[in-house]
Amino acid sequence: MPERTELRLTPQRGAVLEVLKAADDHPTAAEVYERVRVAAPGIGSATVYRALALLVATGHALELSLGDGTAARYDANTSRHDHAVCERCGRAADIDHPVPDGMVAEIARRSGFTITGYDLQFRGLCPDCQTTGAGQDPGRWA
Repeated sequence: MPERTELRLTPQRGAVLEVLKAADDHPTAAEVYERVRVAAPGIGSATVYRALALLVATGHALELSLGDGTAARYDANTSRHDHAVCERCGRAADIDHPVPDGMVAEIARRSGFTITGYDLQFRGLCPDCQTTGAGQDPGRWA
C-alpha cells in the first residue's frame, strides 16, 4: 500500500470516498458508481473509475484483487488488516486479528526474504452462501 499523500478532494472524489467510508462490504467499482449516483446523479462512470484509481494511488483507499477473474473491490480502511473472501459471491470481510508473534520473522528467516509488508487473504464461503448448501465444504480448513 502506498504511503498516504496529499489529494485535492474535488466534489466527485469526495463523493466516491464517502461511499467507500460508508460501505462495509468492499464494493466493486460498478457498485461504487451505482451508490455515488444517488448523491451525485450527473457523475459519469469514468469519473468514478479515475477517482478510485487516484484514491488507491494516493493511499486513501485499498484495491483488493481477489483473483479468479472477479472484479477488484475497494476499501477505505487503509490500516493494516486482512480479509476473508467468499469464493462464490466475492464478498470480502475485514479480519482484525493480529498475526501470531514471530510469524513474520520466522517466514523471513525461512525464505531469506526481507519482509516489507504482507496481505493475508482467507478464502471460503460467507454465511449467506453457506446457507444455500452448494459450493465447497466451508469447514474443510477448520
